[in-house]
Amino acid sequence: MKVLLLKDPKDKDSGPDPYIKELGSYSLEATLIPVLSFEFVSLDSLFEKLSHPECYGGLVLTSPRALEAIKICLKEKSKKEAWSKSLKQMWNIKPTYVVGKATASLVEEIGLIPQGEKSGNAEKLAEYICSREKPNSSALLFPCGALKREVLPTVLREKGIPLEGLTVYQTTQHPSLEESLSSYFSQQGIPASVVFFSPSGVKFCLQHIQKLSGDLINQVKFAAIGPTTAQALEAAGIPVSCTAGSPTPQDLAAGIHGALRPQNC
Repeated sequence: MKVLLLKDPKDKDSGPDPYIKELGSYSLEATLIPVLSFEFVSLDSLFEKLSHPECYGGLVLTSPRALEAIKICLKEKSKKEAWSKSLKQMWNIKPTYVVGKATASLVEEIGLIPQGEKSGNAEKLAEYICSREKPNSSALLFPCGALKREVLPTVLREKGIPLEGLTVYQTTQHPSLEESLSSYFSQQGIPASVVFFSPSGVKFCLQHIQKLSGDLINQVKFAAIGPTTAQALEAAGIPVSCTAGSPTPQDLAAGIHGALRPQNC
């Protein structure tokens, strides 16, 4: 059975994509189609803030893109040297809060120690932060996307924990998305399952998939990487057959395998 994954492939240098590999262990044939493009912005402002760890109580990083923005900053030789020489150590005295293993591994790549990676979503991370931070302490620096959800900022604000957001990337539709989807459906047919990895993916893909599937749309098992994405699908009137218990290839593959078993069809 075929599974369509609406996400960017993992870097080619780091071996096969873990989602394709894990689904393959259940004899499911997965294909990736990139959905989103990202434009990085305000990088000078980002590094200016990173240069003053004494002004902040820690970092909050809820997406791999925020880490990409930091890594782009650190490509410049003088900034990389400043980071290695003192800034990294100064930030490591403070907490770096993250959602999920993908973001945590990128945090480790820049030499920081992630906390809260098992929280899995913004709501649980907000609870985790609130259990560790005191009201009216120094603000947590929050590099984020233009489409960030307000859950985490709202919870922290209600608890009196200051959060300083900075938009460092903007999300747009991948330029070849429509062409890639049309090509997939014409060559491979309608997949047994379609997996969404973000509310933005729902926004950019769903109408195309509905059109390409036609009357057979009801045969497709729709899956979501987490509760936020599942909510976006449900708000669009799509029944969700599977939501991963945590945003990992293992949990997602197990969930899809369960949803596709004959007794569940």
